[in-house]
Amino acid sequence: MEVTPPAEERAAMPEGHVLEFIDVTKRFGAVSAVDGLTARVEPGTVTGFLGPNGAGKTTSLRILLGLVGATSGRATIGGKRYAELPRPLQTVGAALEASSFHPGRTAANHLKVYAQAAGLPTTRVDEALGLVGLADAAGRKTGGFSLGMRQRLGLAYTLLGDPGVLVLDEPANGLDPEGIKWLRGFLGALAREGRTVLVSSHMLAEVQQTVSSVLVLSRGRLVYQGDMADLTQTDDQAVIIDAPDRAALARALDAAGYDYEALRTGFTVRGGDPVALGAIAAAAGIALSNLQRRGPALEELFLALVDGTRTHASVAGAPPESEPNSTTEAGEPR
Repeated sequence: MEVTPPAEERAAMPEGHVLEFIDVTKRFGAVSAVDGLTARVEPGTVTGFLGPNGAGKTTSLRILLGLVGATSGRATIGGKRYAELPRPLQTVGAALEASSFHPGRTAANHLKVYAQAAGLPTTRVDEALGLVGLADAAGRKTGGFSLGMRQRLGLAYTLLGDPGVLVLDEPANGLDPEGIKWLRGFLGALAREGRTVLVSSHMLAEVQQTVSSVLVLSRGRLVYQGDMADLTQTDDQAVIIDAPDRAALARALDAAGYDYEALRTGFTVRGGDPVALGAIAAAAGIALSNLQRRGPALEELFLALVDGTRTHASVAGAPPESEPNSTTEAGEPR
């Protein structure tokens, strides 16, 4: 679903804000849930906040939203702490963890409670439900909602104030493949309007087609920040090249001085460049059946970052090798 407002409304598009974590640390007793987190989230893009369970993602978001105080450091939205925002619901829409709904209350009435408390016009209720595809369910009681419908209703709540910043914790949880595809397009449309969209998840595969920028947290520390595309750039890259006439291709690679390994899928050339290898084959008159760059799977790279076996240049230092966090919010970091 694309979000395309009428032309007369585009001039009043909500303004995105920069989100900043500045040396944020949060300790629960002897355990550091967040350890010196410094990161920046820009408007106009969907940013993934990734890490395994217990990495400190939810604690970081709760600090950003003023739900828990940091031990040290600060987190800001447009340069202000959440408590300093003059109109918080119109600035930030947030959904952390599973939303709680009164089973006997309709979807529309659930949202009306929040709209009235925030001084918002009740017309925003129907608009928000329409945006998330729940217009036909406005009069249904939430007790009969599926998990996916509950996720959509939680997202509708974040949109009540038409905010320029969206902070969502595991928004794809409970959605079927069609719902995930819808969510991907929906969040992308919000970002293209200039809003700031921060999406937390412990599953890289769940968001890799949704986000363009990434923050990766492990044991409370930032282990990667940058574009999703840059995450896959490693020294382990190889090129797979193949041709119906493998003997001729092997002679051409030998003549060019390349080291390669012959596999069932073709020749693997470590550190090769697809353009250069293609040119060698073309000069020798060899028709290729395969030419592709291949590196470690994205999930493999992600796991190497969070377990400390790989360090990325975007972050100074590596995560500590002890004290994995596995506790929950009631005194246990997440």
